[in-house]
Amino acid sequence: MRYQGMVYRPPSEAYSLIVQVTYGCSHNTCAFCSMFKEKHFAIRPLEEVLEDFREARKVYRRVDRVFLADGDALVRRAEELYVILDTVRELFPECERVTSYASPASIKIRTEDELRTLREKGLTMVYMGLESGCDDVLRLMRKGHLSSEIVAMGQKVRRCGMALSVTAITGLGGPELLERHAIETAEAFNAMNPEYIGMLTLMVEEDTPLYDWVHDGSFKLLTQQEVLEETRILVQHLDSPGSVFRMNHASNYLDLRGTLNGDQKTMLRAIDAAERDLTLLRPEFWRGL
Repeated sequence: MRYQGMVYRPPSEAYSLIVQVTYGCSHNTCAFCSMFKEKHFAIRPLEEVLEDFREARKVYRRVDRVFLADGDALVRRAEELYVILDTVRELFPECERVTSYASPASIKIRTEDELRTLREKGLTMVYMGLESGCDDVLRLMRKGHLSSEIVAMGQKVRRCGMALSVTAITGLGGPELLERHAIETAEAFNAMNPEYIGMLTLMVEEDTPLYDWVHDGSFKLLTQQEVLEETRILVQHLDSPGSVFRMNHASNYLDLRGTLNGDQKTMLRAIDAAERDLTLLRPEFWRGL
């Protein structure tokens, strides 16, 4: 297997076969993100991709899951993605699912017929970053899309039969936008009603604009109490029946998990307990990405 640069994947893909279909991220200007900075975005030659899958078949006795890296697999020509998925199905008949990251831009260029065909050929789920449902936060963080655009692309994915996993980041609006960030992010989740909702907590990475803003004082980070306050507001406003909610990433202070809408009261009680006893939170030095 051959990899270029750092390879990133969602936590749930820890035991997946990971093959780079593209290199880097086609947007790669988000102010909070340090991923993919060491490489330029490029489409990997198709034959190299197929060679990696053939090599993996020689090495691994069983492959249950495949993750198509890097940040924008869906920007490849649809016909090439069909070939990749056909190859996965031919080489790994035991494979239960194929997934990838999907940006709003990469979803937008795919027709609904193409997305449905990709699903039929085995691309069962995509991961999309919402980050925030608040447009002022999205503009500040240079996401490149407004909330309505991201929501529309999430709805498009679901309409075409793919499962959707969406992430957002607690604290991304700072204290000034705390309430709007929480409420409008919940509203965006509700509009998409994704199969999976994942919440991270903001961590400041070096060599990002956000790092500079924090150190020059123009952006203020939330305190632990403010993180809990924002989380409470978000959970209170969620109305996404059937969505699996996870706030158990290494970046999070508080571990929350449940299925909406039934587990909201349980999660709110966990937030109550943490507000009364901050020792229930993950120590700062244990947090990571």
